[in-house]
Amino acid sequence: MPTFTAPDGTELAYHVRGEGEPLVVLPGGAMRASVYLGDLGGLTAHRRLVLLDLRGTGDSAIPADPATYRCDHMVDDVEALRAHMGLEHMDLLAHSAGGCLGTLYAARYPRRVRRLALITANPSALGLRATAEDRLAAARLRAHEPWFAQGFPALEAWLAGEGDFDPAFAPFFYGRWDAAAEAHDAAAEEQTNEEAAGVYFADGAFDPDATRAALKALTAPVLVHAGELDGGPSPDLARRAADAFPAAEFTVQPGAGHFPWLDDPEWFVGRVVAFLDR
Repeated sequence: MPTFTAPDGTELAYHVRGEGEPLVVLPGGAMRASVYLGDLGGLTAHRRLVLLDLRGTGDSAIPADPATYRCDHMVDDVEALRAHMGLEHMDLLAHSAGGCLGTLYAARYPRRVRRLALITANPSALGLRATAEDRLAAARLRAHEPWFAQGFPALEAWLAGEGDFDPAFAPFFYGRWDAAAEAHDAAAEEQTNEEAAGVYFADGAFDPDATRAALKALTAPVLVHAGELDGGPSPDLARRAADAFPAAEFTVQPGAGHFPWLDDPEWFVGRVVAFLDR
């Protein structure tokens, strides 16, 4: 397992899967170990995935200062990985909360980004947030599902602050609630650093106006990829996020939730490869 040293001395790990040109992958969660990404639906047949375990997750070390779990503090971890790999510039793929980190990296180091794929990415770094109604509207699209009657009230209660996170509404995060999705969801708790997740979005992590201004210098093409059934971000919110990038493409994957490579691997891989190889 390869490692490198972050600017503050924290030892960070990454996992390499597949062959071909490298694609650096930033996981979401927030602060979930990169193992949940698997092979991204078979993307390893086209690219060599370099999956970073963010500090305090997976095989990466716990930092001396927990404040460095804040998203903006980890931008230089990504830059240290680029330098460690000896890349002049790199292709990046960021999922979910990792989209905040990918966006901040592109704003701070625009000339180091060759392409950026934002997959069902949290747009908080741009001053955009999914609302409770966004999530409920997406959930209502699943009214025909057998688990809807139990899951929807639990989701409503959680979003209203009147209930805890409940496994009953986990199916809303997936386009297909099957055995693979159940296993993927069941592993989340063990793979996530909850303390770090609580710091990731802490006050001061984002300056949306400054980020949007800095992104004007980004010449690299950007793919903003949304899931049709995802509520965070909804396709509409993801489309608004795409407007912040000078050279953005926007895609909605039919029937997909928050983990689109699980819902339709062939569709997902085809779209991402077409973007990366153009």
